[in-house]
Amino acid sequence: MTNTAAPATTATSNSATVAAATATATATAVPAATSDAPLGRTATHHVLTTGYVGSTGPGVAATVSYIADAGRHVIFDPGMVAGVDRILGPLAELGLGPEDITDVVLSHHHPDNTMNVGLFPDARVHDHKVEYRGDQWTNRDAEGYALTPSLRLIRTPGHSPEDITLLAGTESGVVAFAGDLWWHSEGPADDPVAPDREVLRASRRRVLAVADLIVPGHGAPFEGDDTTPR
Repeated sequence: MTNTAAPATTATSNSATVAAATATATATAVPAATSDAPLGRTATHHVLTTGYVGSTGPGVAATVSYIADAGRHVIFDPGMVAGVDRILGPLAELGLGPEDITDVVLSHHHPDNTMNVGLFPDARVHDHKVEYRGDQWTNRDAEGYALTPSLRLIRTPGHSPEDITLLAGTESGVVAFAGDLWWHSEGPADDPVAPDREVLRASRRRVLAVADLIVPGHGAPFEGDDTTPR
């Protein structure tokens, strides 16, 4: 499958870039209206494996998802799992192999959410500020970045400073692949890892304002309601 990638820029980093990224992360934690929603409604999605944490499973595993739209085949958070067959097996049932994946989105850089990114060596890899491919990277802010008209990234810091959410417009509504903004449907209400819990709460409110379905970092998808931790 042929991919068209944006021209790569030189891999540089300086204090101004870091400061700008930090400022953007803080600013975009403010709850937004439903204008966050992608314009398109043509994406489809499948949870390849449902994750768990120590309180809900034998160890820690990521919820790994597949999203498709407009010729893009996307894996979200290919993190820790008991075996790679938990990712590749369900993908094969969809008629796809690792070479078919065009994009990988990482919600943040904790290893339990990124461990198996190497399964997809031909894919573009997206995080909060860069698109990586091969030995090149392209600097770009995730906030508002559209992979397709139905797939949009937004910054949702809180669990870590670099958290992002993938919003997918589907026939049935907007699905938010939110990483560890919520580990599972119960939260936790007070994330012990979050460096700034007020920023986390603001990001949660932002996602709840737009999402019809939330896919958390280590649990099954759920619909947000008045009982959802925020």
